[in-house]
Amino acid sequence: MTEQPPSYLAAIRESYDTVAAAYVQLVKEPGELDPVSRAMPAAFAETVRTARLGPVADLGCGPGKITAYLASLGVPVFGIDISPKMIELARRAHPDLTFTVGSMTAPPIGDDELGGILAHYSTHHTPPDQLPAVFGEFQRTLAPGGHLLLAGHVGDGQLLRPTQAYGGHPVSYESHLIPPDRIAELLAQAGLTLTARLVLEPAEGAKRTHAAFLARKPERPSAT
Repeated sequence: MTEQPPSYLAAIRESYDTVAAAYVQLVKEPGELDPVSRAMPAAFAETVRTARLGPVADLGCGPGKITAYLASLGVPVFGIDISPKMIELARRAHPDLTFTVGSMTAPPIGDDELGGILAHYSTHHTPPDQLPAVFGEFQRTLAPGGHLLLAGHVGDGQLLRPTQAYGGHPVSYESHLIPPDRIAELLAQAGLTLTARLVLEPAEGAKRTHAAFLARKPERPSAT
């Protein structure tokens, strides 16, 4: 019997299919971000490029903006997103890169295949009780010594249920603003070692706190 995907994924898929075209227009290009927000992806790119442990999967890649940015920094990278419309736009904008429809709850990737995983503002729609399974997939698919960059919205445990987004388009997903310490704890429980954490307080006129986490899958002990 085939296991059914978590029900919350349907709301994410439908919502991002609806807002995809507006998302491309409204979300900044990586090069337009502030210097601090650019720093972690750049550091991640240098780290995985130097390690040479395998390709990087951009999980929740959307229209491929960050995927293409990593590629421009010399990283072998491909994108996966649950929204077919987002993947269509990513393929159109970046025909030289590979994009696949899929979910980070069950990515079509084998064990120990990846040199890195990027989850850039793509996990905050996941209910907190589902994050251990998602982080477990990160751990499963990373090669020993592989690296993760997770970035997104954080908070004090708030649950947001917007009805409109990206220019007034209807959405039905939820956003879970989890404390940074809890995210770090869940990453550790999944078997990933935190190597850096950056918390950005809301900029003037903004409402949300942002955080980025660099983590690493431990290498296997050498045989004696």
